[in-house]
Amino acid sequence: MSKKDYYELLGISRDASDRDIKKAYRRLAMKYHPDRNPDDKEAENKFKELSEAYEVLSDSQKKAAYDQFGHAGVDGQGMGGGFHGGFEGNFSDIFGDVFGDIFGGGGGRRSSVQRGADLRYNLDLTLEEAVRGCEKSLRVPTLVGCEVCDGTGAKPGTSAKTCGTCGGMGQVRMQQGFFSVQQTCPTCHGRGKVISDPCHACHGQGRVEKVKTLQVKIPAGVDTGDRIRLSGEGEAGSHGGPAGDLYVQVNVREHPIFQRDGKHLYCEVPISFVDAALGGELDVPTLDGRVKLKVPAETQTGKLFRLRGKGISPVRGGSVGDLMVKVIVETPVSLNSRQKELLREFQETTEEGKHKHSPKRHGFFDSVKKFFEDMT
Repeated sequence: MSKKDYYELLGISRDASDRDIKKAYRRLAMKYHPDRNPDDKEAENKFKELSEAYEVLSDSQKKAAYDQFGHAGVDGQGMGGGFHGGFEGNFSDIFGDVFGDIFGGGGGRRSSVQRGADLRYNLDLTLEEAVRGCEKSLRVPTLVGCEVCDGTGAKPGTSAKTCGTCGGMGQVRMQQGFFSVQQTCPTCHGRGKVISDPCHACHGQGRVEKVKTLQVKIPAGVDTGDRIRLSGEGEAGSHGGPAGDLYVQVNVREHPIFQRDGKHLYCEVPISFVDAALGGELDVPTLDGRVKLKVPAETQTGKLFRLRGKGISPVRGGSVGDLMVKVIVETPVSLNSRQKELLREFQETTEEGKHKHSPKRHGFFDSVKKFFEDMT
């Protein structure tokens, strides 16, 4: 039919790849297809020229002959007396044959083999378990491969048959005007096969529900938000597909004494106002037992002491954290008359030198006084 250069017709170079050839033809065929240009003889002829060019250039043997001998190399292959290729049909031919790669390989059967779903298990740990590491037993409800049918879904001794609706393709094509839409086959649900005699144990699913018991080692130093991946311990795949993974999500419960911040620990220790004033020695709890902490004289409430190396070893490595001890001066309660009398005597002895004995209190009230003076 056409003696025009096929590469020129498609607007491509001679070293264009198969993908470029298909892409160029797709774009032009959409524009000139007769279904989109009814009663337009010029568009119809243009479409036939494009189809002729595509049939030659998309075939490696014909393309090689055309590249070497031009039109003479392909005129004897059914091209001579006019174009009789397979692209003169309706628009669905192009949609299915040329645009099929959009839907994953030219409308071929979608594989029924699918990977199993990943699962998540929320695991609560005490701070001690998280810091030191431990081993936990997990009971995980999941889907496992059916042992009766070996995961096929068919009754032992039988097998699945090719779906009669889609011919094993897993998809059916619906024509809507000049568009052809591929949809999942309603009979086999995309599997391409149907089971006429399903397994009595799994009812044709190939998988059954089961509660698995797993032992998992928790590494030392984990923290809330960390995940531990157990490969292949998720749901079983369908029709022989690989199993998914199980992700153990760690949550560390609150501790009655310590608060955690990454690799560091914090705790508050109450001390008497006598120990705070005169100094003393405190028993401080750590995750490894008690240690002695020397409190210097005149220690104020809220003072923070650092015990190096008494924190946590990070799960990903690095230096050990510290324990931060915050001392809280406790006001005495339930005083008897004698104790109250002694405190009043103490107050009288410090009243004259209050600027010296309570510098923060003195400085605060001086600031308050100045604040009100500035307002007047």
